[in-house]
Amino acid sequence: MDKLKILLAKGRIYESVYELLSDVGISIHLPDRTYFPTTNQEDLAFQVVKPQITSLLLAKNKADVGFSGKDWVYENQVENDVVEIMDLGFDPVRIVAAIPEARDFDKLLSGQVTIATEYQVLSRKWVENKKINGTIFRTWGTSEGFVQDTDDSIAQILIDNTSTGSSLKANRLKIVDTLMESSTRMYASKAAMEDPAKKQKIMELKMLFETVLNARNRVMLEMNCAEDKFDTLIKGIPSMKSPTVSPLFGGNGYAIKIAVKKSEVPTLLPKLQSLGATDIVEYELRKVML
Repeated sequence: MDKLKILLAKGRIYESVYELLSDVGISIHLPDRTYFPTTNQEDLAFQVVKPQITSLLLAKNKADVGFSGKDWVYENQVENDVVEIMDLGFDPVRIVAAIPEARDFDKLLSGQVTIATEYQVLSRKWVENKKINGTIFRTWGTSEGFVQDTDDSIAQILIDNTSTGSSLKANRLKIVDTLMESSTRMYASKAAMEDPAKKQKIMELKMLFETVLNARNRVMLEMNCAEDKFDTLIKGIPSMKSPTVSPLFGGNGYAIKIAVKKSEVPTLLPKLQSLGATDIVEYELRKVML
């Protein structure tokens, strides 16, 4: 099999995917002034590109795998030309329409408006669906500065991505509509998925990523339990499958291990103690295969 060509997007996506790759045992190093990271995997080859073009390159079969926000897949209109392998859940954002806080949305739409955005295609569809009398002004980042509550403002509506909305609030803008929700996802080219060897490697990567992502959401709890408390404790604890149980030295009770969701721990620890658990220890997991 030829090396699997993987595209890494610059910026936040790169940092998130870099950490994920590291956690599964795939190390990459990006030398200064280059776009081709080195790796400890002989069957993988990486290239760093702008996040806006990752899905375009996959759609044209110029690479095998890439990591992109769903928003740019739809903005590039290639959702039917690439294969979504998995949603990594990184960097969740909403693509929203926003206007100055003091303005009324319906009144604003009664006249001609200009929309400031990087998302040309998504914005055009939104304008058509809403039957808005508007034109689209292409921006290249920091789009909030083009929409102000002044008569000479370059644009009256902003369409941009937001995670917390804090940047919008800082610029005195309010959300009036949500166009779509997006997150970082793993995509593959159709040509790669039609190649049996490449498809197998892609699905192996997916499996490795899943084990790490599963582990990030869970912890292992270890505890001891007296014999007379065992049945009650076992019936009252959750577990992915079933708890691991082994007798304590000397036959004075049992040692129990359970893997649980991190979100369950705050309520679970007091419950375990009330059911008779002692010497409770919590520790992180590295990989979990369900």
